[in-house]
Amino acid sequence: MHVVIMGCGRVGSTLAHSLESRGHSVAVIDQDADAFRRLGPDFAGITVTGAGFDGEVLRQAGIERADAFAAVSSGDNSNIISARLARETFGVSRVAARIYDQRRAQVYERLGIPTVATVRWTADRMLRHLVPEGNVEIFRDPTSTVSIMEVPVHKDWIGRPLRQLEQAAGARVAYLNRFGIGTLPTASTVVQEGDQVFMLVTDDINGPVTSVAAAPPEGGH
Repeated sequence: MHVVIMGCGRVGSTLAHSLESRGHSVAVIDQDADAFRRLGPDFAGITVTGAGFDGEVLRQAGIERADAFAAVSSGDNSNIISARLARETFGVSRVAARIYDQRRAQVYERLGIPTVATVRWTADRMLRHLVPEGNVEIFRDPTSTVSIMEVPVHKDWIGRPLRQLEQAAGARVAYLNRFGIGTLPTASTVVQEGDQVFMLVTDDINGPVTSVAAAPPEGGH
């Protein structure tokens, strides 16, 4: 693959080295020529000084043959403009942009441009480490919208169909940990003693899902 990266800060330079170590060709764009020093003397890719939303600069970086484009500069506007240019003008199929404003990130996701909402994602991860109370979060997507949580289940759910728990909680079970082994649920899966249940939730339903799972099912004792 040929990958074009806009922004040669810590994220851009690290990404460039990671891609190059995997055998991909890389071009890095930055308006500050001094930024390329982060790449070090062993970097074998292309460096282009200029704005990543300038069509000619993108062409110099090989955008017309690029398989992927990453916009990771420090400016939201620059990142999203260049990402849309790569996608819509040059037809690059794999495009991703770093966005600091979570609200903007949600808008751009709807436009089909994957985003990493840096501040919100980082803050959420730090919070989970500093205040590890409540459910255990196993995964949170880069937009900080969907997470996989280990949800404690009341003992009266044992012997009940897992789909009944899903229907009551209004959330899907991502997987079970049964006898220490990750297991994908099926339509016939029944909750067993010792099961660890991991559910897909958003922040707005996390509380209700937890409450339903922690309580006995209707008709249970």
